[in-house]
Amino acid sequence: MTAKSAAVAARATVYGYPRQGRNRELKKAVEGYWKGRVSADALRSTAAELRRSNWQQLSQAGIDEVPTGDFSYYDHVLDTTVMVGAIPARHRAAVEADALDGLFAMARGTQDVAPLEMTKWFDTNYHYLVPELGPETVFTANSAKQVAELKEALALGLAARPVLVGPVTYLLLAKPAPGVPADFEPLTLLDRLLPVYAEVLSDLRAAGAEWVQLDEPALVQDRTSAELDAAGHAYRELGTLADRPKLLVASYFDRLGEALPVLARAPIEGLALDFTGAAANLDALAAVGGLPGKRLIAGVVNGRNIWINDLETSLSVLGTLLGLADRVDVAASCSLLHVPLDASAERDIAPQILRWLAFARQKTAEIVTLAKGLAQGTDTIAAELAANRADLASRAGSPITHDPVVRERAAAVTDADGRRSQAYAERADAQRAHLGLPLLPTTTIGSFPQTGELRVARADLRARRIDTAGYEERIRAEIQEVISFQEKAGLDVLVHGEAERNDMVQYFAEQLNGYLATQHGWVQSYGTRYVRPPILAGDISRPEPMTVRWTAYAQSLTAKPVKGMLTGPVTMLAWSFVRDDQPLGDTARQVALALRDEVNDLEAAGSSVIQVDEPALRETLPLRAADRPVYLAWATEAFRLSTSGVRPDTQIHTHMCYAEFGDIVQAIDDLDADVISLEAARSHMQVARELASHGYPREAGPGVYDIHSPRVPSAAEAAALLRTGLEAIPAERLWVNPDCGLKTRGWPETRASLENLVAAARAVRAELSTS
Repeated sequence: MTAKSAAVAARATVYGYPRQGRNRELKKAVEGYWKGRVSADALRSTAAELRRSNWQQLSQAGIDEVPTGDFSYYDHVLDTTVMVGAIPARHRAAVEADALDGLFAMARGTQDVAPLEMTKWFDTNYHYLVPELGPETVFTANSAKQVAELKEALALGLAARPVLVGPVTYLLLAKPAPGVPADFEPLTLLDRLLPVYAEVLSDLRAAGAEWVQLDEPALVQDRTSAELDAAGHAYRELGTLADRPKLLVASYFDRLGEALPVLARAPIEGLALDFTGAAANLDALAAVGGLPGKRLIAGVVNGRNIWINDLETSLSVLGTLLGLADRVDVAASCSLLHVPLDASAERDIAPQILRWLAFARQKTAEIVTLAKGLAQGTDTIAAELAANRADLASRAGSPITHDPVVRERAAAVTDADGRRSQAYAERADAQRAHLGLPLLPTTTIGSFPQTGELRVARADLRARRIDTAGYEERIRAEIQEVISFQEKAGLDVLVHGEAERNDMVQYFAEQLNGYLATQHGWVQSYGTRYVRPPILAGDISRPEPMTVRWTAYAQSLTAKPVKGMLTGPVTMLAWSFVRDDQPLGDTARQVALALRDEVNDLEAAGSSVIQVDEPALRETLPLRAADRPVYLAWATEAFRLSTSGVRPDTQIHTHMCYAEFGDIVQAIDDLDADVISLEAARSHMQVARELASHGYPREAGPGVYDIHSPRVPSAAEAAALLRTGLEAIPAERLWVNPDCGLKTRGWPETRASLENLVAAARAVRAELSTS
């Protein structure tokens, strides 16, 4: 691109936008509905206002074509399941009786009916509800939501593009329904599904859609020739329909690879590609001869991180793309669902540092600026380019980003620093002698319910309505209650409940040098669960112990072991917005060294069991197999570096949840943790079988209590899952625990569920003793 470039037609657009509202209005309305305080009409009204507000903000910012259909009460994949009529049999009555309540029943379950399984959306921290399909699945079109939201946007006078999960990705994300053989492949249902998509597309065209976007992120993963053939077949079928809008197929999160020529040849009108972390798309697009006669949406603004765009670099990419397509439009690399709403709302970040950050609104402005520069020449955005250069230079030269002491320590790490002093077999004997736990020991994952009183106390402390002493007295009382309950319930290894923690990553980030915290940087994790990922901006160090005080206090209240609870280095990166100016492995090593100091201090203070959670190990796995060895090498090294400084009789636990673990069983083994707890209740102990198939030699606790549902599992249900677990893992290596932490649950269901969990363990122990 040059200042004198001829004008071209370039439009600014986005694929999706944060759903929650400036003050998380959607979360409050949905949870109010669940509790009976908000009516269905009021909830729908809140949702409609949020959609209207989002579209108008986008239009006023200069976005030429707004997305519709990306809004969801809970999850867009679940919405797709409704759209194609793939309602599991156990939920059909609820959906037919009340569509809204039925939707939430599929997401959360009821006391009598289990929810859909939940797992991570590709390599993000967003969770989707997994479709359940089988040979008997009958698809039926239900385009009501998609059509209604399109009409809402059109009524505002806006150019709008409905966004749907594409049929190939939908089937590749699905799993065999309960009772269906595990080797059933949902993709075999493609020909049954395509007529439903055809009907939805026809409905959207009739409602006024010129374009419809079909998201196919599954095609950026390694795909078999049969899967690529299926993608080609799908878009030949849809592309040759007579009654349809123009079709735009979107991919993101990685390079499209072998699927690019398949889609380039398809009879569709446009492609949307990621040109940020997937620069290979540029070369691949040139290699297939570009997209003559077609629309290309170029994702040149990173939709997953919060650093400002290098506008000149992006303009250079866009200029190259001009010769490869009939029309080039500008967008973020993916939906802006994955970033917070507005950086200007932050008041506690220094103004100069704030200029390094771009949340959804700022990214929208970058997209509009780039589209203007592409269409009208760089002279028209000269001021924006100059400011951008200055902000990039400010960040690169800041002392925040470079601490010589931290870098010297990281450079001095040796292989021996990442190895325990004894092999697992010897450690296991020492730990059994030291801890004296029963067969099938019971524990929880870490957090206990974060009550309204705790949140009020934390808010009161921030607002200075109470002093630190008053706040800490409240925390002590909560820890006393948590320890007392666990002892009465009969749990074997206790936790202090994490009453003092606002979030499992943010809590540590606020105490580590090199991190920044936000006040309003909320991002949806699943349903109404929102998190505020901290910003990892510079070199990381730990100025003082972070968890020792409260863990030691909890241990003083009981003779049973109390786990020290930490968040591991990979998860600290994955659930933060991480600096992009050095390799992730280098940053992970810095975090690992800070955590190593904390682990050693916990042990010195009397902790004999220390858990270092790594729920993000699988989600951060690169989507392409070729990229995985390098990631897994630094990720497992970072965990071992965190945990290898302790004595052999100190038991190291880790925890992972809501992911597909089969791809990383060897990496789990390589962590060399003494005990791992994993989500398994919704997936019916699948991970236990995966560990057994691998020959995993250490102790494991596949979860028997699904904490993301409000239902209370009975003792019989938990015992049945335990017996399934015992088919794969011997009793001397099997632990009994929930799937995940209990922060989001209420006390009544937590008490009942854990009491049932302990009863189940005792019942199965008794069975083993008599067998």
